[in-house]
Amino acid sequence: MLALHTSDWHLGRGLHGHDLMPAQAAFVDHLVEVVRAESVDVVLVGGDVHDRAIPPVRALELFDEALSRLRDAGTRVVAISGNHDAARRLGDKSGLLDPRIRIRTDPAAVGVPVVVEDADGPVRIYAIPYLEPTTANALLPAAEAESPTGAAAAAEYSQAATMRRAMRAVRADLGGHPGARSVVLAHAWVTGGAGSDSERDISVGGVGNVPSSLFDGITYTALGHLHRPQAITPAVRYSGSPLAFSFSEAADRKTSLLVDIGRDGVRAVRGVEVPTERRMAVLRGTLHELLTAATFAAHERDFVSAVLTDPVRPGDAMATLQRRFPHALRLAHEPPPGAADERSFGERTRGRTDLEIATAFVAHVRNDPSPRERALLTEALDAARIAEDAA
Repeated sequence: MLALHTSDWHLGRGLHGHDLMPAQAAFVDHLVEVVRAESVDVVLVGGDVHDRAIPPVRALELFDEALSRLRDAGTRVVAISGNHDAARRLGDKSGLLDPRIRIRTDPAAVGVPVVVEDADGPVRIYAIPYLEPTTANALLPAAEAESPTGAAAAAEYSQAATMRRAMRAVRADLGGHPGARSVVLAHAWVTGGAGSDSERDISVGGVGNVPSSLFDGITYTALGHLHRPQAITPAVRYSGSPLAFSFSEAADRKTSLLVDIGRDGVRAVRGVEVPTERRMAVLRGTLHELLTAATFAAHERDFVSAVLTDPVRPGDAMATLQRRFPHALRLAHEPPPGAADERSFGERTRGRTDLEIATAFVAHVRNDPSPRERALLTEALDAARIAEDAA
């Protein structure tokens, strides 16, 4: 069986105000092409399909389109909800879908596999959606060793304890099928995984990590949540997100994983690089260096996060920077040691207008204000002066 492991699509997410929907649509095109070219048997989507509980309409439409196109390309799809998804909303029509499309969002069903047949027999795919410990414990199937209500396990509000209960349900089903090949599809932070700036913390009570040993004996575990592609063990892996959602991922090579499962287990795991129209780059230097140095020419089409090292923050720095880097999205100022302005506030503002002080403050804490924002600041300062004069 050939499975394509992917996760964390985050449809509807932007990047510092930039619309990523065209890039996400291009990823769906790429996914369909891989399915056709490689004759993929099943696509595994490890949660965080959408970026928020109530996604924009375009994101909903793109997911529907992706499912239809993948089905028409001849593959199956098994998807789960992640911590960004609204589980009930994502899975509300799952019972009406084509049987080749399975969206699993109910913790009660973790022990009921999706069975995919190949020339070597069945592969049992156990779909474990994101399990919020405070709510999932009451929904997970009770194991024989637990009380009927699972009260003992419910008292352990941690990701590890909750996943342990889910895996007991998985192993209870596998016990009736000795020697069966198995895949676990789960959304969790497994111990040893390296995070980035774009994941939402899912720890509860300070305990968020799930030990990889919980998946021992499973043929392959396809994980979602962490956005960097990485192998926790040879059989426990994160595919990572198809797009970079923060500059901490600038150096990451975004991939989906082709997993070849043979008669005796995983034969090979191969990364399929996701085409990137625009890379990300973190550039550092004075404003003059960034605007003139030939070493930065390769990044003129990239998404840019710039760190200015000028002793004093230049005025209109973002607008100036965007003359060379039109897709510059973030700006920080880190003057060299000893270059900080030691003057008092009164000394630094003497001779400057209220508008100059206000716009300098906005530029310091964020970026240079837009013309519309400057107009609003002017209007607010004029209104304050009129009120002061009237008083």
